[in-house]
Amino acid sequence: MRILSGMRSTGRLHLGHFVTLEKWKELQDSGNDCFYFVANWHGLTSHIDSTENFREWTLDIIRTYIAVGLDPEKSVLFIQSAIKEHAELFVYFSMLIPVSRLERVPTYKDQKEQILDRDLSSGGFLLYPVLQAADILMYLANGVPVGEDQIYHVELTREVARKFNNQFGEVFPEPEPILAKVPRLPGTDGRKMSKSYNNFILIDTDEKELWKMLAPMMTDPARKRRTDPGDPEKCPVWDYHKAFTTSQSDKDWVVNGCKTASIGCLDCKKLLQKNLVTSLSPVWEKLAYLKDNPRVVDRIIEEGNSKARAIAQETMRKVLRATKLGW
Repeated sequence: MRILSGMRSTGRLHLGHFVTLEKWKELQDSGNDCFYFVANWHGLTSHIDSTENFREWTLDIIRTYIAVGLDPEKSVLFIQSAIKEHAELFVYFSMLIPVSRLERVPTYKDQKEQILDRDLSSGGFLLYPVLQAADILMYLANGVPVGEDQIYHVELTREVARKFNNQFGEVFPEPEPILAKVPRLPGTDGRKMSKSYNNFILIDTDEKELWKMLAPMMTDPARKRRTDPGDPEKCPVWDYHKAFTTSQSDKDWVVNGCKTASIGCLDCKKLLQKNLVTSLSPVWEKLAYLKDNPRVVDRIIEEGNSKARAIAQETMRKVLRATKLGW
């Protein structure tokens, strides 16, 4: 399969991203044709006032991609704004989707309601899913690994592909969403983990800071006292165990201990802390190496941009032939 996905350059990546990146690595190691990018244009929709940070954020995201196991020999790692064809294809697609259709996108409505400290009234924010469709379809992707909240965007991308193909002839496939084993990792307050909500845990945090985030984390509201039994399925901490606790005996200990009140919430969190450190320690070591060797990262980006650009240019040749707008 041809796989495409990306992450916005709005800061360092958090554990919700880590779960997604594990799925990306799995798809890469299964022999798929993978393209993974940093969506720095998408970052403008909410961080137009912070562009001085974009370069470092972009480098940090690429370093994290590599540190979790994305291999530039197997996957193309690139930067969205380096491939100008994305903007060109976006123009064509923007003519196919009515404004009223974009205003019904659930993430658009949700973020307009919940993010009150930023101006989200721009046309770019409304058209975010159209640029996302251009990102995906530029590489004729068949599969898009996404979080649960992004499934609707993939459906809109399929709609864009159908509209273009019906209007101009068959050019684009209709990609399918691919979910991670934990499609939605909650934030420390139980909502979706998001930098916008300030409820996230960074991948590159250290062990001490990690515990500062885990200790006060929201748990099952029914466990008001240590002796109250709880339900793991109502506890955000259990979602983390699903993602980061690999031992079945550890998981059984958490479930049984919670339901019978034989363990407290802090006991549960201490086990999670141990398992998180086990998962993240190799990533921390690789990140430290990449920060000390910036030329390694620069070379990977240069090579990835070159590979992505060649495919994007070929796709645009097909689009111009189909639309009869080549010049």
